This record gives sequence, C-alpha cells and structure tokens, in this order.
Amino acid sequence: MSVPVFTTPARQLVRFGLHLADKLHYQLSPRELEQDCLRRKEAVLNDTGALVINTGTFTGRSPKDRFIVRDDKSASTVHWNDFNQPIDEASFNRIFSCVTAWLNRLPEVYVRDSYVCADPRFRLNIRVTTETASANLFAYNMFLRPTEEELENFRPDWHIFFAPGLQLDAAQCSTRSGNAVVISFRHRLIVLTGTGYTGEIKKSVFTILNFLLPREENVLSMHCAANKGPAGDTALFFGLSGTGKTTLSADPSRSLIGDDEHGWGADNVFNFEGGCYAKCINLKAEKEPQIFRAIRPGALVENVRFHPGTGTNRINFDDGSITENTRVSYPLDYIANAIEPSIGAIPGNIFFLTCDAYGILPPISRLTPAQAMYQFISGYTAKVAGTETGITEPKPTFSACFGAPFLPLHPGRYAELLGDKIRRHGVKVWMVNTGWSGGAFGKGQRMPLAYTRAMIAAAVNGQLDNVPYTPHPVFGMAMATSCPGVPQHLLDPRNTWEDPSAYDEMAGNLADWFNKNFEKYASGVTEDVLQAAPQRG
Repeated sequence: MSVPVFTTPARQLVRFGLHLADKLHYQLSPRELEQDCLRRKEAVLNDTGALVINTGTFTGRSPKDRFIVRDDKSASTVHWNDFNQPIDEASFNRIFSCVTAWLNRLPEVYVRDSYVCADPRFRLNIRVTTETASANLFAYNMFLRPTEEELENFRPDWHIFFAPGLQLDAAQCSTRSGNAVVISFRHRLIVLTGTGYTGEIKKSVFTILNFLLPREENVLSMHCAANKGPAGDTALFFGLSGTGKTTLSADPSRSLIGDDEHGWGADNVFNFEGGCYAKCINLKAEKEPQIFRAIRPGALVENVRFHPGTGTNRINFDDGSITENTRVSYPLDYIANAIEPSIGAIPGNIFFLTCDAYGILPPISRLTPAQAMYQFISGYTAKVAGTETGITEPKPTFSACFGAPFLPLHPGRYAELLGDKIRRHGVKVWMVNTGWSGGAFGKGQRMPLAYTRAMIAAAVNGQLDNVPYTPHPVFGMAMATSCPGVPQHLLDPRNTWEDPSAYDEMAGNLADWFNKNFEKYASGVTEDVLQAAPQRG
C-alpha cells in the first residue's frame, strides 16, 4: 500500500532529503511485492510459484567497490586493507546526495522496517529503502520481521538505501566505478548504487555487526551456520562458499538455527538473520530436499535459466551460464525444522568445512585449540574449474575467519574471542574436507555427501570420542581411524592415492601455501598457534 507523507516512515525519511509523499510503498506483504514485481517486469514466476529475477551486470559481490567512511568513529578501529577501503566524508556526502536525488525522481520507492539479531539483548533495527520491489522482498526474506505492535513504535538504528539504477560519477565521488557500497559508522548509513545483486545488502549488514558486536558487546560475530540436536546440543559450521555450509546445516534430524551469520555471546548462539540465502547451482531434490522445497511462493531466485522447450518455467539448476553463483532467498520458516526464536545453547561441536580440491586434507579430523585457531585464521578452501571465471585448475583460497571481506576489525580480534570460548567451554573442533579424495580435482573423486553427513552425525553423537586417532604427517590434525557409515580406507587421504609419493609432494605444496598465507598474521598470535602450522616433510 502507499503511505501518506504524514506517517512515521515518510516523515522520518524527510530528514535525509527524501520527499517521497504518496509514492512510498511501506511494509508490503510478500504477495503484494510479488504482484508489483510482475507489474514492473522485474521478475517472472517459475513453475512452483517463486519469483525469478536477473540481477544484471553483477551476479555476485564486487569487493573492490566496497568502502568504509574514514572518520573519527572508524579511523583507528577499522583494519584498513583491500576489503576495508577508506573513503573520505566529503565523497560520502556527495554519494549520498546522488542517492537521495535519484530516489526522489523515481515514481515508486519501497521501504521496509526489519531488524537483526534474534537475541533481543542485541537487536538492531534497520530501515531498508529500495528502488525495486524485488530487493524489498529480499529484505523481507532475509531480515527478522517485527510484529504489528513493534512497528507502531519502530525507530531505526541503521538505514540502508539501495539504488541499483544509479551510476555514480566515479571521478566526482572518489569511487572506482559507477557502482559502490559505502558504509558510514558515524551516520549509521549504508548506501548501495549501480548493482542489482541483493547479496550486497545482506553482507553490508553483516559487516556492521562484525564491527559493533565484538567491540561493544564482546560477542563473537561468525560467518557460520548453526543447528541444534534433539538433546539441545548446538553445532556450528564454518566454511567459504561451496564448502557445504548451508547444505550440511540443513539436517532433517536436527533443528536449524540459521545458515550463514550468527553471534556467540556469554550464554548462547543466536542467528543474525530471519532467512536463508542458499546457492542453488546443481540443486537436487534428493540431495538437498529442504532447500529444493523452499523454492515456492515468497522465495526469490536469482540468475537462473529455465529448461528450454518444456513450455513451463521449470528452472534448470544445472545451468550456470549466467553465473555459478545462482541463489535463492527465503524466510527461515520455509525450512520445516527451523526453530523460533533462532537461538541455541553454547556449541558442543564446531566444524571447519573446506573443499580441498587437492585431495590432501582428511575427510574428518579433530583439532586442538591451537590448531583450531590456526585453521580459523587461515580460512582455507580451494576453488575449482567452473566456479569462477578464468579458473581452469584448483586454486588455493584463504579468507581469514572464513569471512575476510566482511571483517572491519583485525582478524586477530575474532580469533582471540573464538579461542577463548573454545577453551572455556571445552568445545570439540573438527575439520571436514568436503572436497576431493584419491587425487586432486580432475583425477580423484569428490567425497560423497552421504559420507560427509555420516561423519558429522558421528561427531555430534559422540561416536568419534573414543575411536583411535593418528596424526596427519604434515598438518598434524588427528585423523579418525574409523567412523560409522564410512569406508575405513577413505579416512586417511594418503591411502586413497594411487601414488603415495605424489600425495606427499602435493601435501608439501599445500603446506607451503598455508605458511605463506599465515605470514601476515604471525606477529599477532601466540607461540602455540604458530606451532600448529603444517610442517613440510
């Protein structure tokens, strides 16, 4: 519905120079947003009733176009690097003026009030103002939804302005190009221009939580999934894109807390979000039934193609011709066993997921606290051909704390918090390789999902607590020698290679890459963490 100018959202937006009057659509329902998306030709419906959009030029984040305003709030606290690029306040003001002028010229603007952090002690109210109805639906799906009573007295702590149609003058605005994501901690504003990729909205909010919660609340903010077992035990799943974080946390035998972003406070783990943003490339009903069934009315699917010649808008999930980063967003309650509120106990098990395309790391191994800190700071996986333009062979990828692009503080701060919590609560930490066995990508085979699920189930059920372990000769982690439901020969990766000497050579190469990457963090960690580094044979 349209909201008159005298109502609270429109009146509050006037202070930003926005004069939206009767063109402001406030807090529309998913059904109303669906109708507007179709009317405005932003989307089409697939055969199961989900909206399908194309995000345009950008089908993923553009890290080189993300900026943080350097001011008295951020200058000495932000860890400035390739991800946290500074921009001066004068340039931010020019960008913001461009955004408000653009929104004022549009015939329709969509506004949604929402919040993040399921634990009410840390709740942050967010007002999202968008150029498109589809981005407003994304905000509905991904953030937590206030009740009607809460909306009556809603006061935003942060504002987001999303203007994908606006191309900035890069020279005038001190940006790299016409698109930009800019965060001002002083003004509590996020502006996004020139990109239609909705994931930029989600990750910008994650970035501000990664700044606020560790500094102000001593809460560890985490790029991880979380679920809860029938006995109330919580498990965390860390991992970069493509390692199986969303898939493995969506376990029908356990309740889902959340699939991507969480906080770990003094007495619980809580979801930041109210929805899931799952990759759907190669999605299969038999392998990921919960995600597959979530693609229904209210879900928003991005950058997929339909099966040709079928006469229906049936999505071809195997088609990555637009991008391998095909996505779907949906509310958390689309997962049948998701819990409300999305809060769990202190975790008993943590899983670091890696897709090791070199076939070196064990399919499951247990880490000491020092090894856990080393692997957390390393944040390793390996990209393989087809997942990113220009990659034709495995490529090692390291992302501090499994989320470097979203960390405004030095990685050591997050690592320090995690290490303290692991030791204090006696948490078991596991490394799980969802990648290759028997050789590198192109020669070996990817670890079957059924075996990975069996290993994780055995770990959370305590079935690996008393089995014999043997140390990996290079990386040092303790490899389980048996696991229910998994062939024993798979548990030591060296045994799966036809040529053990070739395995040893590749293991040494991978160790060198780990150690080279860690050089930039070495001065900020303790000696026991340094000793947890892999040792080339």
